[in-house]
Parts: sequence; structure tokens; C-alpha cells
Amino acid sequence: MIQPLQESANAMADREAIRLSVVVPVKNEAGNIAPLVAEIAASCAALSPFEIIYVDDGSTDATPKALADLRARHPGLLRVLRHRESCGQSAAVRTGVLAARGELVATLDGDGQNDPAFIPALAAALAAAGPRAGLAQGQRVGRKDGRLKMIQSRIANGVRGRILKDATRDTGCGLKVFRRAVYLRLPYFDALHRFMPALVAREGFAVVHADVVDRPRFTGRSNYGLFDRLWVGILDLAGVWWLIRRRRRVPEVVAAETE
Repeated sequence: MIQPLQESANAMADREAIRLSVVVPVKNEAGNIAPLVAEIAASCAALSPFEIIYVDDGSTDATPKALADLRARHPGLLRVLRHRESCGQSAAVRTGVLAARGELVATLDGDGQNDPAFIPALAAALAAAGPRAGLAQGQRVGRKDGRLKMIQSRIANGVRGRILKDATRDTGCGLKVFRRAVYLRLPYFDALHRFMPALVAREGFAVVHADVVDRPRFTGRSNYGLFDRLWVGILDLAGVWWLIRRRRRVPEVVAAETE
């Protein structure tokens, strides 16, 4: 759907009132919702006013009920959106960002491995870098994934870094803080969230990095297999490389002189 060129007055007022939108994509994470929402609320208190947007990507467990119960208890804080069927993590993030009312957006995974206590530090790093910085990217230390998954991630990050030269050690980390307006300039495709540093730089914005401590998921198990994204990831990498190679200078528009 084509977005309107101008926002309504009410939408603009809402956006001015909210400083930060925290977007959490989830699928079948019923047991992790309540503790993570409590952590986000406590961690982001200094960034008020903020909102938490959960995007349920077609869950088939008790996630919808858990979200409905929690929203009833926190109607002014928690917003819930739902995909009728699963469309993937990047689609869920995009749904949340499009609905976000904050100028800044923070994202994190819904399994508890990303600690929301690092959101304020990422927001501060982005602000300190100035208006030409578009993204503060978390980079995990103390990874809690299995050995095989860590080896796969290290290889994938190494190959991606050599090809895209995005100067980012860990693009797979879900903890990010970025300017909503910058995100809306990026080309949308599945797995966009894994290539944000390169694509933000493609648009002429700086990327800053901060280490974040990884931790085990709260409950349940991962929705991703070890090798289920290997070939798709190779195709995505080739596509992003092509986008960067085809980039041209973005024209700087200035007011025309009057005669």
C-alpha cells in the first residue's frame, strides 16, 4: 500500500509525544512475554515517554492470549499487532516500525536473549554520534548459543564483512536503536534486519556499535534451525552487494534562487 505523503495532525502529535518505540517481533514465545515486557519497562523508564509494540508473527501457541492479558494490564504502554500468518522476522519488524510513534525505534528478539538494559546505552551512543548517525548496532559478547551455531555465525559474519565492508562484527544481534525515518528509506526484503548496517551506510548515514552481553533464552526453543537459512542467506548477501554497487549519489535538494 502506498503511504500518504503527509501525516495527519493527530499522527504527528502522537509521534512528538513518544520519544522511543520498542519493537519486539515474536512467534510462539508465550512464556517469555511477561518477564521481557517487565524488563523493557524498567530499563526504558529514563527514556519516557516510550511505547512497547509486540508483533505476533502468526503464533500457534498461547502467545496471543499472553499478549492480550498483558495489554489489558498495561493499556497505555503495550500495543499488540498480529500477522494472520507467519511472514518472518523482518516482516514483523517492519510492521512494528510502520506503526511506531517514536522518532527512535529499538528492536530486540522476543526470547529473552537480548537484554533490554542495553537500550539506553545504544540510544545514548546514537545521540552522541549526531544527526547523521542512523543506527546504533548491538554486538553480542559472551554468546550463549551452541558451539555449531556460533561457528556458523562467525563464518557468516566474516564472509559478509569481507564482501559488504560494513565494519560490523555481529549484524545478527537483534538489539538495535535507529532513527525511524532512516529505516523507512531502506529497501525492504526478507532478512533486511540482518543487513541494516550496510544498508544504512548505503543511504549516507553513520553506524555506531556497542557491545551487549548475550544471555540464554528464558524458556522454549529457537524457531530457527542451524542450516535452514544458509542458501537463502547467500542469495540475500548477493542482493545486498548488488544494491550497494548500484548506489548513486543522493542529490542534495536546495531551494531555487528567486529572480
